[in-house]
Amino acid sequence: MAVIFAMAAALWGLGAVMGTPRRMRWAMVGVLWGGVVLLHLVLPAGHPLRLATGETAAPWLLLGGAAALVLSYRWGLERLRRRVGGDAAAAPVKATDGPFTPIELNRYARHIVLREIGGPGQRRLKDARVLVIGAGGLGSPALLYLAASGVGTIGVIDDDVVEGSNLQRQVIHTDARIGMPKVFSAEMAMRALNPFVTVRPYHRRLTDEIADDLFSEYDLILDGTDNFDTRYLSNAVAHRLGKPLFSGALSQWEGQVSLFDTARGTPCYACIFPQAPAPGLAPSCAEAGVFAPLPGMIGALMAAEAVKRITGAGDTLSGVMMIQDALYSDTRRITLKQSADCPVCGPGRKEIET
Repeated sequence: MAVIFAMAAALWGLGAVMGTPRRMRWAMVGVLWGGVVLLHLVLPAGHPLRLATGETAAPWLLLGGAAALVLSYRWGLERLRRRVGGDAAAAPVKATDGPFTPIELNRYARHIVLREIGGPGQRRLKDARVLVIGAGGLGSPALLYLAASGVGTIGVIDDDVVEGSNLQRQVIHTDARIGMPKVFSAEMAMRALNPFVTVRPYHRRLTDEIADDLFSEYDLILDGTDNFDTRYLSNAVAHRLGKPLFSGALSQWEGQVSLFDTARGTPCYACIFPQAPAPGLAPSCAEAGVFAPLPGMIGALMAAEAVKRITGAGDTLSGVMMIQDALYSDTRRITLKQSADCPVCGPGRKEIET
């Protein structure tokens, strides 16, 4: 029997040196154990191999049974831990009401000492409700920074699931959450970052049937989608309800951000882009590619503009389009003007199909 134990130790040690995963090393030891048991079952009594390995299969079967019990116990315990951890992560966490707790004051101290934000501005963030459309490249950094900043209620709507190709730029998701709906993956990340915020995930596509009711529950909207139908829908509903709309877009090395706030006299998205480009003229990220840090740059800027709008700090991109060229490290600002022919917000406008 000592020979078999020595062989098992050698297999384990060799696997460790070669970097073989523990599960594979256990499998190799299991194959060795199975071979020994098979020898005892097929060879006649008194055979030299049986004599060298304990004469009978009984001790090996007992050893295998004990190992199976231990492994089963560990597997069950690990599964229970994961289940408890998952339930804890899924438990609703509501933003606290009333004054800031000492933990919150410490968390937001770097905001509170900023003269332009201070305690009143942080309170406005806590009371704010922000809806983010899309939990992809732009939504990922925007959601993280809104949560980190202390926005009290954050909604996120997306009907997609996490894919491996997303992880090059969608930093709110992880490899372990591939296949999970993006809104629930984003919820996990935001609540892990800041348990003092309330996250409302909507795993569905934004449609005209639900857009008005959904938008009415929030103070401002961030549009981080990658399709024109949703952009035009978001623009029309935001204008109709008087909601500020922060719009971002990406293309290869270049990104843009604007604040469309027609209730305060700015043009709307349709003023600048009256109709969607012809097929093929505006390829998607999957077709044209996108520089990995670019969504982080633009999405973080969208969150920054939202935080400034909520707190009243500084100037925002109201009626202005900021274009960031990451390839040549160039930033441009373009003043936007309302279109008299805009079917959404222009004089004599008519209700459009969305």
